[in-house]
Amino acid sequence: MAPVRVFGPAMSTNVARVLVCLEEVGAEYEVVNIDFKVMEHKSPEHLARNPFGQMPAFQDGDLLLFESRAISKYVLRKYKTDEVDLLREGNLKETAMVDVWTEVDAHTYKPALSPIVYECIFNPIMYGIPTNEKVVAESLEKLKKVLEVYEAHLSKHEYLAGDFISFVDLSQFPSTFYFMMTPHAVLFDSYPHVKAWWERLMARPSIKKISASMIPPKA
Repeated sequence: MAPVRVFGPAMSTNVARVLVCLEEVGAEYEVVNIDFKVMEHKSPEHLARNPFGQMPAFQDGDLLLFESRAISKYVLRKYKTDEVDLLREGNLKETAMVDVWTEVDAHTYKPALSPIVYECIFNPIMYGIPTNEKVVAESLEKLKKVLEVYEAHLSKHEYLAGDFISFVDLSQFPSTFYFMMTPHAVLFDSYPHVKAWWERLMARPSIKKISASMIPPKA
């Protein structure tokens, strides 16, 4: 069986989300780099894979997918075993909790955290654009409110959907990884249960492997 193909640079948070899921299930895969600096993601070839010109795109035989969370769920369903069920689809209540916290990630956690990452990591390192401290300060206040909720929740559970690792924890790894490279990583020290959750994630072999390929290049 031919390996599935993931189109996009491993340093992309959305690509990394898919890759860590592939690693967790032990699937064979190939990463096809897309050079966004030369706008390759807007090329006709890539638009045929992802009509919105974003990354990643994903190919499994004649099946083409886009949107990283949808791709990740496809991967986790295809390679699901009794030992590896990261969507918890065998238990309706657990599945619901995975879905709830996946929505939190997409609509609350990542929007609060991502501007800090872009202003502190991607803009200055990759593009030579100075950090907009006003944007960072505003986003930090939003993130603190989110982390207060996470801290209360994680004081009762080891992971976000319950006392089990699931897709939603893996999904939040890429953006959090970059946040922890910023000068504001010490914020997690104020939320000990969140910090412990993050340390558990970083101990996973899949996350160690993918994070090693996520260091952004300098401009």
